[in-house]
Amino acid sequence: MGTAHSAEAGTAREGPLRREKKHVIVRYVTPSLPRMSLGLTIKFLGTVADLFLPWILAYMIDKVVPLRQIPLILGWGGVMVLCSAVAVSFNITANRMSAAVARDITKAIRHDLFAKISCLSCAQIDRITIPSLIARLSSDTYNIHRLLSGMQRMGIRAPILLLGGILMTLSLDPMLTLVMAGMLPVTLLVVYLVSRGGIPLYTSLQEAVDTMVRVVRENSAGVKIVKALSKADYERRRFAQANEEMTRRERKANIIMGITNPAMFLFLNLGLVAVIIAGAYRVNAARTQAGAILAFLTYFTIILNATLSITRMFVMYSRGRASGDRIAEVLALPEDLRLGRRDHRQDDVDKGFHISFEDVRFSYTVNPEQRDLLDGITFALKRGETLGILGETGCGKSTILQLLLRFYDVAGGSIRVNGDDIRGIPPAEFYRLFGVAMQKDVLFADTIRENVAFGRELSEDELRRALRFAQAEQFVNDMTEGQDTTLSSRGANLSGGQRQRLLIARALAKQPEILILDDSSSALDYRTDAELRRVLREQFSGTTTIIVAQRVSSVTQADHIMVLERGRIIGYGSHRELLTSCALYREIGESQMGTAVHTGTEVHTGTAVHTGTARPAETAAGGTRV
Repeated sequence: MGTAHSAEAGTAREGPLRREKKHVIVRYVTPSLPRMSLGLTIKFLGTVADLFLPWILAYMIDKVVPLRQIPLILGWGGVMVLCSAVAVSFNITANRMSAAVARDITKAIRHDLFAKISCLSCAQIDRITIPSLIARLSSDTYNIHRLLSGMQRMGIRAPILLLGGILMTLSLDPMLTLVMAGMLPVTLLVVYLVSRGGIPLYTSLQEAVDTMVRVVRENSAGVKIVKALSKADYERRRFAQANEEMTRRERKANIIMGITNPAMFLFLNLGLVAVIIAGAYRVNAARTQAGAILAFLTYFTIILNATLSITRMFVMYSRGRASGDRIAEVLALPEDLRLGRRDHRQDDVDKGFHISFEDVRFSYTVNPEQRDLLDGITFALKRGETLGILGETGCGKSTILQLLLRFYDVAGGSIRVNGDDIRGIPPAEFYRLFGVAMQKDVLFADTIRENVAFGRELSEDELRRALRFAQAEQFVNDMTEGQDTTLSSRGANLSGGQRQRLLIARALAKQPEILILDDSSSALDYRTDAELRRVLREQFSGTTTIIVAQRVSSVTQADHIMVLERGRIIGYGSHRELLTSCALYREIGESQMGTAVHTGTEVHTGTAVHTGTARPAETAAGGTRV
């Protein structure tokens, strides 16, 4: 019953989602319809003026020139000049308007797409992938721009030239028009069949573009390790493979879509040959005139070019439609992390709990056969307490932080801050509580000042204090331009320890209520790390702090230490308690710090804390014997 209900609910959601996806691009075109209508009207008038030129020429050759009246010839010549001026000026004006409309619509789509991407949940980003989002924001919006611009420029002109040319030839010689028109149904059938197969081909091509963007992005992000391991040839082969696959799909799409032009030329030129042969017999039989044949051939060229323009429009439509569907897929994504009702538990507040996890379960996959990454995580922190989290790689340390920040929603259980379930706290209110320095945080290509402030209004005192607390003030002052020094992208012109200290300064800048440090001191030397921990104890005593660390020395002074193994808590307590109660913690401590447990006596190398005696050991960091 539960499965059936879920399937029915999924189907019920899928219908509106498909409808939204279908109309999402139309929503951006609708506000510009008045401007588009004006531009299309101007384009229509300019195209009609173009159509009259061959007819006027034929009339002059057959009717006016034989009269040998110069004023009449000059008058009709002036009419041709006037039509030419109207055609040129109106078409230029309409093209400029169409370019402006396409620009504004694409700008709005790109703006909303970027805003939507910024609001996607981590689960949605994981599913679509960042390279695909980059491609949709760049190449797919470019295809939409080409589609909108091309449809306005040729979408009205080409059909009018085609239909108008046929009507004009009918007025000149209906019999010759029928000869030519016999080729049009076959031509249009070819265009329809080819364009129908082009949309899935271009969708497949854009997926190959996603793959190539991913390879380029990975290579550029990992360029140092590529050089260090001398794997440039390997990366070139990866790129060549992705590039070749994209080229293969583009070649296949272009070959299929390229059938239209030769088919157009073949069928229409066969029609032209038939027209010339039939026209020769009709002129010889005095059933038509030379001027009409000359105008007819001109109109035939116009019809041929119009038909070719229509085929190009179908190519642009196929590519733009595929890109539009990909953009619409992102824009139509429902809000994943919806705001629930405010579920407040006063009991937590009465107990003084600032943060509490209650039987939290979570998995990145929806496979029911795969065990949860986190299972039964339960703990509580009072305001101002510090929690250190240790464990092997992949045990779920960073995942706990991501759940606390509500980057993902829990699969079971609940997380509360100040007694409120975080799923019911408005984002603007919720994220003001946090200062965060994550494991893979980014420094931007901007000044140190802007990287620390990060769009927040920071006074000079607040900025200096944040740098001082993060142990970054000295190296920043040593720089030529100080806080106004411009960093390279991702802080490439800084050392690893300098980058981490600036990230910590960013987290501390606004005196957060909750401080999260995810392996943010791994590049710091022991002395700087110890000084940072001292500052956190003294200057941020009222801040609840959660530290994910690889080094035991980073969490020895924490009020609580959590040890994780395979997504479960196997140890929870103070440093002293865990040395006796948790074998894994003791093993980590001995391997890193030379910590020995002998009936309550211990020695901490690296923290300069000595009680009792201990056997000699070597630190993992530098091999210093104690």
